Amino acid sequence: MSEPRRVAITGMAIHVPNADTPQAFLNNLLEGRSAITNWKSVDTGKILAKVGADLGDYDVKKAVKALEGQIPDEVMDRLRKIIGRAPFSTAMSMLAAVRGCKDAGWYAGNGAPDLDLTAGIVAGHNLNAKYIYQNHLDFADDPDFIDGLLSLHSLDTDHAGSVSEVLQTHGPIYTIGGACASGNHALRAAVDEIKHHGMEAAVVVGAVLDVSMVDLHAMALMGAITHKSFNDDPEHASRPFDTRREGFVPAHGGGALILEDWDIAKRRGAKILAEIVGVEASADGNHLPNPSEEGQYRLMTRLMKRTGIAPEQIDYVNAHATSTPLGDLTEIRSIRRAFGSHAKNLKINATKSMLGHTCWAAPVVETIAVVTQMNAGRLHPSINVENLDPEVDLDVCANEAVDHEVQYCLKNSFGFGGINAVSILRKPDPSELA
Repeated sequence: MSEPRRVAITGMAIHVPNADTPQAFLNNLLEGRSAITNWKSVDTGKILAKVGADLGDYDVKKAVKALEGQIPDEVMDRLRKIIGRAPFSTAMSMLAAVRGCKDAGWYAGNGAPDLDLTAGIVAGHNLNAKYIYQNHLDFADDPDFIDGLLSLHSLDTDHAGSVSEVLQTHGPIYTIGGACASGNHALRAAVDEIKHHGMEAAVVVGAVLDVSMVDLHAMALMGAITHKSFNDDPEHASRPFDTRREGFVPAHGGGALILEDWDIAKRRGAKILAEIVGVEASADGNHLPNPSEEGQYRLMTRLMKRTGIAPEQIDYVNAHATSTPLGDLTEIRSIRRAFGSHAKNLKINATKSMLGHTCWAAPVVETIAVVTQMNAGRLHPSINVENLDPEVDLDVCANEAVDHEVQYCLKNSFGFGGINAVSILRKPDPSELA
């Protein structure tokens, strides 16, 4: 029997309100800079929710123009043609995919994998919510005012189709919806495409959730998001592990990860940023947004067992840590159980403390944070920890970045409805890359 194929990350792209390159993203994380403000692109006059991380004014056309001379003319022509009519979120998905492929060297001298054997997977669902809501308002005013392409653009699959057309990939394309675990589910599917279905590469896009005022108000009514104490102090609204946490902060944010068969990536001289050791998923058997310590513990344990990685080998956990009263403690309890005595040796941090919760894209966005930190040998702080919850007895990198060499990282993602997905990433040894 042949050895199982290994999967490398060879390229990344990031779009969050305070960074649109991986290096700028890392710099801002290490410096503890919050991306959270009051919403500007969403009218919050009639709703409880006021605070978020807002990309609504991002200049997509300027970002596309900046790619001139860096990507092939035919790719640029397709990108301009399709992006010009696309809704905001779909446009961001295409931009992230192209930037990710550029970062992976697909448009440089070392070439690309076989595009006929390249999959495209978009993480998320209900992605163009604000666009659809606006078209409903337009319809109520006059049915002829709606977007003539609404029946296409309202579909999440239009993200995958648009990315495929711009890149001209011809492997399987699809979307995966798993609430806040969507990005890790997409990562799991991409790994399977390479390991078990003959693909050479996969483009994984964590799509920006174009959240509407209806979505925000509904989440506030359910008590899921912050809306009471920090409307005039948005930078301090997201505060995982702090006693004053009161709910997550919804956020725009997305990105792309380029995955390749390890051996093919090495042969073409690609830079290998990290290895995906494994991704596993599970369900709690509960449709309500109540996190399960037992479910999280079992999944982390199962992933380590299936990958052959002992708890003592994990150096760092990038936590789901959404800044909810129950969620943060449930995750700390599950980590404590899964790692036993080694839990005290772990470094844990909460990327959402600075970005807010980028929802379906969060696992992709935060995996990019993991990879940049692993390669920098430095971990970002969990900010806004003014009064650490007394039950949090593990090292959550409170308020200060720390130097820390990481070989293995465990990345947690837990979504509404008992949807869990966890990954393990490894920093390659320099001798493997020679």
